[in-house]
Amino acid sequence: MNSLMTTKVITAPLVVTPPAIQHGVWRRRLLIGIVMAYAGLLIIAPLVGLTAGAFREGVGAVITALSQPDVLASFWRTLLVSLIVVTVHAIFGTVVAWVMVRHDFRGRNLLNGLIDMPFAVSPVVAGYMLLLLFGRNGFLAPLLTTLDIRIAFALPGIILATLFVSLPFMIRELIPVLEAFGVKQEQAAATLGANGWQTFWYITLPALRWGFIYGVTLTFARALGEFGAVLVIGGGLQGSTETSTLYIFRALDERQYVGAYSAAIVLGLFSLLLIMGTDLLRKKEH
Repeated sequence: MNSLMTTKVITAPLVVTPPAIQHGVWRRRLLIGIVMAYAGLLIIAPLVGLTAGAFREGVGAVITALSQPDVLASFWRTLLVSLIVVTVHAIFGTVVAWVMVRHDFRGRNLLNGLIDMPFAVSPVVAGYMLLLLFGRNGFLAPLLTTLDIRIAFALPGIILATLFVSLPFMIRELIPVLEAFGVKQEQAAATLGANGWQTFWYITLPALRWGFIYGVTLTFARALGEFGAVLVIGGGLQGSTETSTLYIFRALDERQYVGAYSAAIVLGLFSLLLIMGTDLLRKKEH
């Protein structure tokens, strides 16, 4: 007996994308394109131009420029200042953030506004204010002369200027973390007999870890790139107060373009790697 086999073809219903969804996709792509163009214009294009200018005369010219004694000295001076600034802000910035969140006191709003002052004041103005205080004819000049201390046009002045311009970063990174952390775990630790230092070291500080790391990273990157304030208070004296940014300024003024571009690339790459490395470490942990 022969069986008849019939094949039934089932066609899937035609899915029509609603116009609203189509418009949403195009709006999303347009928005991403605008963001990429914006970042490319302000960040990528200058970096490409800087790299092209540095390597215009070949890799050998870049290595020769970066190996000059005054260039190396300026980089070491910048690194020293940045490490001192990061250490100071890591300690006192954490204390300030903790006090701002955990205590309510008279003048708190004023202090909160003063913390953001470096964002509003030009670094050149900040350097000039320090010069009015510590310069040869400054308000504190008689005291400094008596104590035989030199701040203006010396390394201490550069450190003070960099401390000022990088002040908010550590504090502003830690304040929201402390606010989100709350006080319940600290109170529980105190109930179990922990003293203030033990509570901070074993309970509070681990909770602040990534806020602390980001604050240190941003402070370090900001300290590396400071120019205006250190130029005014330090004077850019070659071999004495010339940091890497001041060397770049001098090299451009003297038309040593390869040296200026090469030093700028080193600074930029170091800051970029520092920030990207922090992000990668956090993503790897999570």
